[in-house]
Amino acid sequence: MDKFGKSQPVKRIEDVRFLTGHGRYVDDIAPENALRAFVLRSPVAHGEITHLDVSAAREAEGVHLVVTAEDLRAAGIDTGMAHNRAPNRDGTKGAAPKRPVLAEGRVRFVGEAMAVVVAETLEQARNAAEMIEFDFKDLPVAMGLEAGGPTIHPEAPDNRGYDYAIGDEAATDAAFAKAARTVKLEIGDNRIIVNSMEPRGAYAEWTEDGRLHLSFGGQGVWAMKDELARTYGMDREQIRITNPDVGGGFGMKGFPYPEYFVLPHAAKVTGRPVRWMSDRTEAMLSDNGGRDLTTTAELAFDADHRILGYRLHTRSNLGAYNGHFGQMIQSHLFARVLTGTYDIKTAYYRAEGFYTNTVVVDAYRGAGRPEAIYVLERIMDRAARELGVDPLELRRINFIKPDQFPYKTVTGESYDVGDFARVLAHAERSSDIAGFAARKSASEAQGKLRGLGICYYIESILGQPHEDVKVEFTEDGGARIYVGTQSNGQGHETVFRQFLADQTGIPAERIEVVQGDSDLIASGGGTGGSRSVTVQANVTLAAVAEIIAGFSEFLAGEMGVEPSQVSFDDERFRAEGSNLTPTMLEAARMARDKGRADLLVWLRTEALPGRSYPNGCHVAEVEIDPETGEVVCDRFHVVDDFGNLINPMLAEGQVHGGVVQGIGQAIAERVVYDEDGQLLTASFMDYAVPRADSVPMIHFETEPVPSTSNPMGMKGCGEAGTVGALAAVSNAVQDALWAHGIRQVDMPFTPARVWAMLEGDAIAAE
Repeated sequence: MDKFGKSQPVKRIEDVRFLTGHGRYVDDIAPENALRAFVLRSPVAHGEITHLDVSAAREAEGVHLVVTAEDLRAAGIDTGMAHNRAPNRDGTKGAAPKRPVLAEGRVRFVGEAMAVVVAETLEQARNAAEMIEFDFKDLPVAMGLEAGGPTIHPEAPDNRGYDYAIGDEAATDAAFAKAARTVKLEIGDNRIIVNSMEPRGAYAEWTEDGRLHLSFGGQGVWAMKDELARTYGMDREQIRITNPDVGGGFGMKGFPYPEYFVLPHAAKVTGRPVRWMSDRTEAMLSDNGGRDLTTTAELAFDADHRILGYRLHTRSNLGAYNGHFGQMIQSHLFARVLTGTYDIKTAYYRAEGFYTNTVVVDAYRGAGRPEAIYVLERIMDRAARELGVDPLELRRINFIKPDQFPYKTVTGESYDVGDFARVLAHAERSSDIAGFAARKSASEAQGKLRGLGICYYIESILGQPHEDVKVEFTEDGGARIYVGTQSNGQGHETVFRQFLADQTGIPAERIEVVQGDSDLIASGGGTGGSRSVTVQANVTLAAVAEIIAGFSEFLAGEMGVEPSQVSFDDERFRAEGSNLTPTMLEAARMARDKGRADLLVWLRTEALPGRSYPNGCHVAEVEIDPETGEVVCDRFHVVDDFGNLINPMLAEGQVHGGVVQGIGQAIAERVVYDEDGQLLTASFMDYAVPRADSVPMIHFETEPVPSTSNPMGMKGCGEAGTVGALAAVSNAVQDALWAHGIRQVDMPFTPARVWAMLEGDAIAAE
C-alpha cells in the first residue's frame, strides 16, 4: 500500500471552517447588490392553465422583473430540459415529453415552477408573487404505478415512460419450470425526500465582457455549463460555472433544475446579479425525490439450494416528468448489480416507469444499486426461511467463488475480484451473531421483540471513467491541485491533498485543493456514483508520474547525469554521484529560477481501466416495542471490502452517513401524497428524518481485497452504507415479526405501521 498512499486516518481539514461557521456556501457569497428571486409554484397537481396574469406583480413595489415561460421563449431560450431515455423492450426509446423550465399550458405537480419574481428584497418578491392571478381547469390526477388512468403527457397516453428488459426470458422461465423450489415476494421501496442540510440555491451575474457566471450548490460544474450553452445558444467559453462549499447533495444536486435557467435571463434583463435560495418546504415540494418503486421478485432453486434462475418485475415512479437520469435508475442502473454477489447464470428483469402527478424522481444516494440489492437481499432472506436454511449458509452456497474471477454477470458487468465468504465470516465474528440468542432472550424478558438481519451488498461505481487534474507549483513555494470532482461533504480537500502529499513528498499543509470552477480546469465528471476518489486519484497518479519524469530530465542537467540515473523516492530526487537531493518543491523552485515555466503547471486527463465493485456485509439488530410499534435499531455492524484506502477515517465517515440514511428510510422517512396530489409531508413536523437517538453506534471494519481495475487497488465507498443498510434493517424487522405470523413487511417501519402489522390491521399498515 505504501506505493499508492500511506492509508493514514487524517482528520478532515475543512471541518474547522465548517464547524466554526466559516463555510462559504452559495447564499453566503452572492453579490451584495444582487436582486432576490422568488418562485411562484403550482398549488395543484394537475391543471390546464387558463389564466396567468403577472401585470399587477410587475407594478408592485421593488419589483424589477417577472419571468414566465412566454418571456423565456421570446428571448430565444430553449425551455426544454435535457434528460436521458431508457431503451424499451421493443427496441424503441422511452417517452420524451418536454419538461419545461417554467410551466407551459399545464401544471403537472404541486410545486412546479410557473413564474419567477425578481425584486430588491425577498419580501417584496414574495408579496408581488401573491398578486399574480392564476386560474386553471382541474384535470384528473394520476398517482398509480400502472398503465392507464388520467393521461399526464400526450407522448405517453398510458403514463408509461419506459418498458425496459434485460436477460433471457425464455431461459429463465425454463429454469423455474425445472426448479425444486421457488420463492416469490413483492417488495416495496418507499419514496424519500432528500433533505440536504443546505437547500438548493444559486445566483447569476454577467460580466462587463459579456460572460455569464452562474454559481450554484451542486455536484459538478460541467453538465450545467453544457446545458446553459445549449439552452441559451452560447459558446461554452462564454460561460463560467462555480460550485462553492456545498452542504450535502446525495445525488439530488447532481443535475440542473429550472431555477438555474431563469436566473441568467433575469440578471441579463435587469443588469444586476440575481440570487435565489430555497426554503425547506419549497425544497420538499421541488427537489427531485428518490426511490419509490415496487418489485415482484422470484428465485428458483435446485435441490441443493443453488439458484437456478432469478425473475423480477419492477414498477417505478418517474414523477411528472423525466428527471435528468430518472428513466435510467430503475432500469439500467438497477440492472448493474441485479444478481449481486451470487453465481446466477439465468435471470430476466423487466422494469416499467410511470408518470404520476408528483415531483420528479431522480438519483438519490446509490441510484438504482440500493434498490436492486434491497430486492435481492430481501428475497434471499425470505428464501432462507422457506427453504429452512441458515441465511448465512444460503449466501455461502450461492456466492461467486474467488477462483471464478474475473466474473461476468448475466447483465454484462465484469467483477474484477472478490472474496465474499471471507468478508461474511469477518462480519459474523465482529457482529457476534453467535451471541444473538442471548440478546434476544434479554429483550423478551423486557417485553420486547428482537430481530437480526443481514445484507451482503455489492455496488458498481458509476459515472464517466475519465477525469482531469491540474497540478501547479505556486510562487509562494507551495502547490495547488485542481480537481474535476466536487465535494458536497465527502472531505475531498483532505483526501486529495493527502494523496498528492503521499505521492510527491510535498507537505500536506503546503498543498491547496481547488474545485468547482469551470474556468480553472478544462473538464471534469463531477461527483456521483462513488466515483470521485478512484477517478481523481487515478489521474493524479498519472500526473505525478509525468511531473517526476519532467523534473528528472531537468535535474539531470543540474546534477550532470543522464535522466535515467535520476530517481525519486517519494520525498527527494537522487542520483548516484551527486550531492544534489532536492525535494519536489525545491525542484520546482529551481525550475522557476531557471525560467522553466513549462515545469510549473501540469495538466493530465486519464481514464480508469475498469470499474471497481465495493462490497460488504451489514448486520443489523432491531428491538420492537409491541405496545407502541416503535422500532429501535439497537446494533449495527459493517465489514466492507473497499480495497486499498487513502484515509480510513474518511471512509468510515462515509459509511456512517450512508448507514444513517438507510436507517432513516427504513424506520422513519415516509412521503405521503393525498389522492389529489397534495404533499402532506412538506415540513419536518410531518416528515421524520433520523436523529442521533435513532441511530446506534456503527461498528465499522474492513476486509480489503484490492481491486485490479485501477493501479491504486481502490474501490469507491460513498454510497456503500446506504446500499447495505436498507435490507439489513428490514430483514431484522422481518425476523422480529416472523414468529407473530407477519410475512409482509415494507419500509418505513414507523410505530403506527408496525403496531398495525402486529394488530393485523392490513389497511393501517399500508
